[in-house]
Amino acid sequence: MTHTTEKLSSKSEVLIEKENKYGAHNYHPLPVVLDRGEGVYVWDVDGKKYFDFLSAYSAVNQGHCHPKIVGAMVKQAQTLTLTSRAFYNDQLGVYEEYVTKYFGFDKVLPMNTGAEAVETALKLCRKWAYEVKGIPEDQAQIIVCENNFHGRTTTIISFSNDETARKSFGPFTAGFIKIPYDDIEALESVLKSTKNIAGFLVEPIQGEAGVYVPTEGYLAKAKALCEQHNALFIADEVQTGIARTGKLLAVHHENVQPDILILGKAISGGVYPISAVLANDEIMNVIKPGQHGSTFGGNPVAAAVAIAALEVVREENLAENAERLGILLRKGLNEISERNPLITLVRGKGLLNAIVINCGEDSDLAWDICLRFRDYGLLAKPTHGNKIRLAPPLVITEAQIQECLTIIEKALNDFK
Repeated sequence: MTHTTEKLSSKSEVLIEKENKYGAHNYHPLPVVLDRGEGVYVWDVDGKKYFDFLSAYSAVNQGHCHPKIVGAMVKQAQTLTLTSRAFYNDQLGVYEEYVTKYFGFDKVLPMNTGAEAVETALKLCRKWAYEVKGIPEDQAQIIVCENNFHGRTTTIISFSNDETARKSFGPFTAGFIKIPYDDIEALESVLKSTKNIAGFLVEPIQGEAGVYVPTEGYLAKAKALCEQHNALFIADEVQTGIARTGKLLAVHHENVQPDILILGKAISGGVYPISAVLANDEIMNVIKPGQHGSTFGGNPVAAAVAIAALEVVREENLAENAERLGILLRKGLNEISERNPLITLVRGKGLLNAIVINCGEDSDLAWDICLRFRDYGLLAKPTHGNKIRLAPPLVITEAQIQECLTIIEKALNDFK
C-alpha cells in the first residue's frame, strides 16, 4: 500500500530550501515549518495547529512561550544581558542560591548547553579523582554505558556507540570504560578491577536510545556501588530532569542523590540556552579561577530565566501532572497496541515515553508514521530507527491526552 502525505505549501518549501542551501546539513528535520508556539501547541507558517509531542527534546516542559518565563527574560534583557564572568552581576548569586537549595547541593557551575555541562562534569570528576581521591595523574577512568547519548562534542563521541556521530571525527579521547546499560554486575566488575575509577556517568533513562527505562533498583544499587568504591555517581538529567519523568529528577524515583548532577534543556523552559552542573563543596571546590568557564555561562538573563522556569515547575505541580498523565498515556498506548500490531512495545516514565514500531531499525516505517501524525495534527520524531518518542509539554491536560491518543491510533491504522 502506498501512503501519501500532505503536500507542503510553497511558503514552507521556500523556507526549507533556504535551510538546505545556506545551513549545514547536520540535521534531518521532519518537513514542517513552525512559526509560533503556545502551551502544548505549535503552528506552522500556514496556520495549521499541532500538538507538540517532542517538546524540543524535553526542553519546553513548562509549555511553549510560558508567559512567566518569557516575562522574566524580557524584563532582564531590557536591563543587563551580559557582563562575562570578569565582573559580578546582580542576578547570578541569587540564582546560584536558588538552584542549589532547589536541588540540594552546595554549589553550581553554570554553563549554556547540555553538552557543555557534560564536559564540565567530566573535567570536574577527573580533577576530583586526582586531587582528592589520589588517582595518579592522567590515569583516571570514567565508566559510561553502551547506547548512551550525552552530546556530540569530541570527548563525548569518544565513548558513543553511534557510528554516525563518530565516523571521521577521530582520534578520540581516552579514559572511558563502556559497560552495558542496566547491568549492575558489569558495573561492579569494573569498579573492582581497578582503583583508577573516578566516576560513573549515566542517564537515569536512556532517552535517545528509545526511552529505555532500567530495571527498578538499578540506580540505587549503582549509587551504592559507587559509594563503596569511592567513585562519583554522575547523573545526566539534561533530558530526564525538571519533572519530565514524574519526579523533579528521574533519580528521585529511587531516592538517589547524585554526586554530580547535570541539568539543561527545561531548566530554561526552552526560551534560552542554560545548563548547570551541581555538586557539593568537596567536589566543586577543586575548580579554581581560570580552570573552567564560559563567557555566557551564568549571564544575567540566564539567571533570571532559570529561576522563573523552576518556579513554574513547582507552582503548576508539573512533576505530579507528568506522573498522573504518563500513566494515562501509557495505558492508552497499550490499549492501541492490543488493536494494532504495529506497536510491539510501550515504555516510559512520567511523560517521557516511546513506542517501538514493528519493523527493523533501518526501516522508514516509523518516519512515515510520524509524517502521518503530522498530517493529523501531532508532531513526533523517530529515534534509533523504529522507536517514536512521545513527550508532550508537562502542562498538557487529560482531555488533550485523550485527543492525542485518538490521533495516534488513527495514523497507525492507516498503515495496517
